[in-house]
Amino acid sequence: MRSLPARRTAAVALTAAASVVLLAGPAFAHVTVNPGNAPQGGYTAVDFRVPNENDTASTVKLEVNLPLDHPLASVRTLPMPGWTTTVEKAKLDKPLKVHGNDVNEAVSKITWTADAGTKIAPGQFQEFRVSLGPLPTDTDKLIFKALQSYDNGDVVRWIDEAKDGQPEPAKPAPVLALDKAAAGDDHGVTATSSPSAAADGHGHGDATNQAAAGSSTKSSDSTARVLAVVGIVVGLVGAAFGVLGLRRKNGGSAS
Repeated sequence: MRSLPARRTAAVALTAAASVVLLAGPAFAHVTVNPGNAPQGGYTAVDFRVPNENDTASTVKLEVNLPLDHPLASVRTLPMPGWTTTVEKAKLDKPLKVHGNDVNEAVSKITWTADAGTKIAPGQFQEFRVSLGPLPTDTDKLIFKALQSYDNGDVVRWIDEAKDGQPEPAKPAPVLALDKAAAGDDHGVTATSSPSAAADGHGHGDATNQAAAGSSTKSSDSTARVLAVVGIVVGLVGAAFGVLGLRRKNGGSAS
């Protein structure tokens, strides 16, 4: 029969293992931008990934606010069957200079509303694709505050900004990190490219390929994190049974 200390040791180890799994789960359930990074000055195609976190309600609307402190001259949405897309624009206090031309307004918000019979049900997720550009060169990130609405009236506000050195907020806003473009890199279209590039979307194909590559990288990172969590759980459980085996052996020797 196991001793009381041995049973307590096993219980503590198993509880710790379960806690690791539970804490790791929510990290993958935020509204996010995928891929999470893109080169400064170019165009990119990103997906706003929306998981349904409610066990009893379905997501029926997503609102994404675009930053007007770093406005984007070109914003285009990919048609989504079953969803109605609305794009709102705002007048800029200071015109944006793109390809030698002044841009006086920029997209401020995109709203996707589910048509009748369409929803993101519990246990499901949806991706909403947008092409953006030219990306600014005077910041290292773009923050997209988002609101997720459910058919029971609940609204989840993904608007909190992460602070350096502090834990991630409970409802973080989706963030697109901007990397400095490598010298001589001609992928995507920069603000110094020909005016026709912005007009006809030239370079968006390259941006889509970059987005796919970035999405693959992010998927690999997520897999690595999951495997790390599993490794921790296995290690904790193994340690618990190791302690139990040692105590049994010692108990047998004493007799």
